[in-house]
Amino acid sequence: MSPQQAQTERWFVRHGVPTMIEGYAFAGHVLPRMVPSLAFFALVSLLWLVPVRTIGSGWWILLGWVIVVAAAVRLVGSVSARRRVRFSPGATVVVLVLFGLMPFTVPLLQVAVDGAITPPPGGRLIGVLGFVVFFAGVFVLTMLGTTYGLGALLGRALRRTLADLRNSVHLVGRALPALLFVTLFLFFTGELWQAVNRLDWWRLTLVVVLFAVVAVLAAASRLREEIGRVEQDFSPSRLRSACRGTPLAGAPIDELTRDGTLAAVPLTGRQVRNLLLMLAIRQLVQAAVLGVALFTFFLVLGILMVTPETAEQWIGAKPVPSPLIPLLPVALLRIATLFAGFGAMYFVVTSMSDGDHRQQFFAPIIDKIERALAVRAVYLAVIEDDRSSRPAAPGRSAPG
Repeated sequence: MSPQQAQTERWFVRHGVPTMIEGYAFAGHVLPRMVPSLAFFALVSLLWLVPVRTIGSGWWILLGWVIVVAAAVRLVGSVSARRRVRFSPGATVVVLVLFGLMPFTVPLLQVAVDGAITPPPGGRLIGVLGFVVFFAGVFVLTMLGTTYGLGALLGRALRRTLADLRNSVHLVGRALPALLFVTLFLFFTGELWQAVNRLDWWRLTLVVVLFAVVAVLAAASRLREEIGRVEQDFSPSRLRSACRGTPLAGAPIDELTRDGTLAAVPLTGRQVRNLLLMLAIRQLVQAAVLGVALFTFFLVLGILMVTPETAEQWIGAKPVPSPLIPLLPVALLRIATLFAGFGAMYFVVTSMSDGDHRQQFFAPIIDKIERALAVRAVYLAVIEDDRSSRPAAPGRSAPG
């Protein structure tokens, strides 16, 4: 593997699209990057061995150990990512066996140290089997997050959130009027207040999650169209612009595009899902910024216009005050949350269909996906060019 190829693969990992790596596989690419996270969960789990009865109020000791372990694991993970560690088949088996023994090692050692078992979440109901479920869930979630670069995508999305907050006046000013036109009159509907007042928080959370699922499905339907459009224009100028600032900035674009363009290599299902995750996270972060603005607006509107007497008349009973903010009724918090979730979903859908909103809010996200696809095209072309120019092995004739 050439240094340029290795640096490009690290670029894919940093930008949250690791599936673009040629020959992307579990043992060679995913598991080595999973090890720091698996080690963190394993070491923190061993902290349960501390005799809880003897530390009294010293829970800060456990917190300190967790912070130290997290910092050490983060350092090891950064070093291994830079050095591109690859596991041999034997090392792969060792890692899987060691983590597979954790559900049995932790409770057995804790019995030996403390004489009792502190079960994981939900473990009190199913005993030691809870450890198996807990560690299996940790492994699966870590594998999925590492496979699709979830950590890098979240990190970049959170950093981008700061820019969204700085531009929040522009974002809210463009999107809020249309959303208020859709939702404002519903806010003064007594039947809706009654329904929301009877709605438990967990049900309301599921409704907001349903809105998020609709937004993601809408993004998925548009992603295929965008990928097809981008792959039709791998011209030298576009490729050169995409590779600027990447390890492929010095790639011989003119030699790779002797026919005037690069042929698009079909994406695998895993690569499409990775791009969808990239698009969905970025869209949901933007929607969350707008959702907070909507939540605040309806909260202030309710405080100014909905008196306790009016709320009681709409609800049909005396409003229940919020435990955290007694001056605010729970019904107002719930209805503000409902409208914030609906408005965020509506914003995601309209940002992909409305011309003005698309240019302002959706196009920048697509630009990131276009760049990833263009860099992938050059990366694959460079690999193929290296293979074709590599001398034939001794004893074999070069293809004629």
